[in-house]
Amino acid sequence: MGAGTLAGCSSEPQGSSATPQQATITFAASTLGDPGRGPGLQKLIDEYNSSQHVVTVQPASVPYPTFGQTVLTQMGGGEGPDLVRFDMPEFSTAASSGLLEPLDDKIDAQKLKLIPGPDKYLTVDEHRYGVIFENSNYGMFYNKDLIPQAPKTFEEFVQTAKNTTKGDVYGLAFRQTQAEEAGVWQDIFNYVLGFGGDWSDGGKLTIDSPKVIEGLKAYQQLYDANVIPKGADAATFRKMFANGKVGMELNNGGYVTATKSANANLNFSVARIPFPEKKQGALLAPITINANSKHKDAALDFINWLLKPDQQVKLQEVLGASSVATPTERSAESLQKFPFLPVLDELTESGVPQIVKGFGPQTADIRHIVVSQVLAALQGQQDMATAMEKAQKQAEELVGR
Repeated sequence: MGAGTLAGCSSEPQGSSATPQQATITFAASTLGDPGRGPGLQKLIDEYNSSQHVVTVQPASVPYPTFGQTVLTQMGGGEGPDLVRFDMPEFSTAASSGLLEPLDDKIDAQKLKLIPGPDKYLTVDEHRYGVIFENSNYGMFYNKDLIPQAPKTFEEFVQTAKNTTKGDVYGLAFRQTQAEEAGVWQDIFNYVLGFGGDWSDGGKLTIDSPKVIEGLKAYQQLYDANVIPKGADAATFRKMFANGKVGMELNNGGYVTATKSANANLNFSVARIPFPEKKQGALLAPITINANSKHKDAALDFINWLLKPDQQVKLQEVLGASSVATPTERSAESLQKFPFLPVLDELTESGVPQIVKGFGPQTADIRHIVVSQVLAALQGQQDMATAMEKAQKQAEELVGR
């Protein structure tokens, strides 16, 4: 029986079935606590609750820094929210640990027109465990007053960074300290992917492969060129970018709203990262159903409602420069405000989540190994090839392969 047969129920699932009973369920998402996007998401939840009389969704806001560990601990204890918006590392851990409800026979990707590029990452051990809630692609942000024409090749990228670096203005900025290990990982991901490398082939680690080393050498080339504010953390150099003191940085679509909030008058734009391969990092955030939930059909009803075309457009308006699960059309108002949004949207198919393929639950430990060795290379303690040979060996010992 479809959800639409229940009096007052809002959903008419496309490619899935659900039989929700009267229930109140919780939805945990760190986005709910985001001052810029939380109110819009709450409004969308309110709209769902008002649309029918069967299911009531209650938001459960958990702060971003502790979100993953808090929710995973709850779920590991047989409890936790019914619906969870996870980031990919925690999603991989939860799926591999049997904490998420399989959705194989409940979601038909073709009928729902889910965007294949990001959607393929939601299958673990041949089972689907979620649907894309938000997909934020990485692009090259640049100050148009400092850099009127965006570089189109890596060679132009390097030269533009050098030409822009004068006095207290730097051509580029990226993270390069152990204190920002997770951020360094996000930054070097773009270089590795952009030069044709990857951390694994899905079954074996490839940390010391020639293409990975080539990408990391490109990252080091810019570090050695003295075109970045060395030692500055992300909070510092992002203020510098907002104040016209940094020409370029690689960041995800979520940064658009933050940049505009920091300086509404900043004349900036976004272009594809000018590396040889059209492939870049992406922050994927799936919405999932807790395997412990007593109201799985009610949770699925909300997901089905959220996947409808009108709701997808509204969700994207809330999320800003991010993509959602299905193709949408940007409003004229959004395009007038941010003309570069199509550039970010077009990157959706080539975005790669920042986990080690086939080693999702071990990504955090592999990240620590790789970043430590990369930073040692930046400090001149070893060359990059040697650094990755060490990282490969340590990571293989970690995963037991």
